[in-house]
Amino acid sequence: MQTRSRFRPNPKSLYQRLNDEAQRLRKEARGTQPGVERERLIREARQAETASHMDKWLSSPGLQAPR
Repeated sequence: MQTRSRFRPNPKSLYQRLNDEAQRLRKEARGTQPGVERERLIREARQAETASHMDKWLSSPGLQAPR
């Protein structure tokens, strides 16, 4: 008996999902009072943006494996 794979492909790229998450976090941070929670949201947004830039850089056609 075969079992189903639990993996469901997401139509959005990792780059786009990370950018969407960063935008959502920044929007949420704008609605909170200054303090620890707001700083945490901003830090997570920066991390998501950095990860999206790294993903874009790593998947760029200019980056080639050594031969």
